[in-house]
Amino acid sequence: MEPLEAATVLDLDTPSGPARVHLAPVADPVAAMLLGHGAGGSVTAPDLVAAAESARHSRITVAFVEQPYRVAGRRSPPRADTLDAAWNAVVAHLVGGALGDLPLIVGGRSSGARVACRTAEATGAVGVICLAFPLVPPQRKGSTAAASTRQPELDGVSVPVLVVQGERDRFGMPRSDGSRKVVAVAGDHGLKSDLEGVASAVRDWLPGVLRG
Repeated sequence: MEPLEAATVLDLDTPSGPARVHLAPVADPVAAMLLGHGAGGSVTAPDLVAAAESARHSRITVAFVEQPYRVAGRRSPPRADTLDAAWNAVVAHLVGGALGDLPLIVGGRSSGARVACRTAEATGAVGVICLAFPLVPPQRKGSTAAASTRQPELDGVSVPVLVVQGERDRFGMPRSDGSRKVVAVAGDHGLKSDLEGVASAVRDWLPGVLRG
C-alpha cells in the first residue's frame, strides 16, 4: 500500500474558489472516505492520518479535502453555508469522477466534522466520522450566558455516526444515541495522545457501516 504522501492532488472548482483534494486510492476499493480539516488546521493532522490509514487497510479509498479558504492561505473559516457549499461541490466532482458509485463515508476533525454532519444527507453518505467534535462553542472571556450546544448537528444525521473524542476535550463530550457511537480516548481536543485509540475506533466501526 502506497504511503499517504504519494496521494494524487486535485484542484476542484467550488462556489468559493478552488478546493484541493489529496486522493489516496486503494486496490479494489469497497468504499470511499472524504475527510475535512479543522478550522485553522491541515489535512495532515495526526488524527486524520490515523483514521485514513485504518480506512485504507479496510480497502477504502481516502480523499482529504482542503477547503478553499485554506487553499487561499487564510486561517479563519467563512460562514457555515459557504463551507457546506464548497464541500458539496467537491463531493459532486469526486462522485462524478474518481470515486464513481462507491459507498461514501464522510467526516473530519472539529470544524470538518461539523461540515460532514450538516451535509451528510445531501452527499448521500452511508456513515459519518467525527474526530474531536466541538460540541460547545468557545465562550468569550467573562461571559455569563449559558453555553449553547451543537448537539443538533449530530442529532440531525440519520446514518451511523462515529465520534472519537478526547476525554479532556475542552469543547465537551457528545452523547451516544441510537446509531451514534461515541468513543472516548486519552487526550484533549488535539487527539494526539492516543492515535492508536483513534485508529482502533475507526477500524472497529467501519465493518458495521459497510455491512449495513
